[in-house]
Amino acid sequence: MLVYAPLHQSDLRPIMKKTDKKRENAIRQVLTDLCDEALDLYEGFEWLTHRVDYSRFPKSLKVICVFDTNANLKEFMKNHQRAFNDKIQKGLGAVEAPIADTGRQIKYDTEENCEVMNGGDWGDRLAP
Repeated sequence: MLVYAPLHQSDLRPIMKKTDKKRENAIRQVLTDLCDEALDLYEGFEWLTHRVDYSRFPKSLKVICVFDTNANLKEFMKNHQRAFNDKIQKGLGAVEAPIADTGRQIKYDTEENCEVMNGGDWGDRLAP
């Protein structure tokens, strides 16, 4: 099962500095580990991804966490969001990819909302 991958190869920008490539790989590893953990811990958690524009890094870094239904997301937000945001912030901070504003840089969504609003097209839903 594919647990985590960038949404589109174009998210990586065609020309990246060597340091950006290393940082991208570190970010992916942290988020893959967090995704694996979330799959085991949180009812309805499905996957996560990130978007970043390295010319505006780190403020442009955004993490998107996706649940299956609005009901499961609501339960997560009530009981676990703060702790999971802290884990994301700590993990990314450890690889020099700081999240300064969790409210702006960590987003939550559902497959249910994407299906209703975007016909299940995540590329469209997450497009900048």
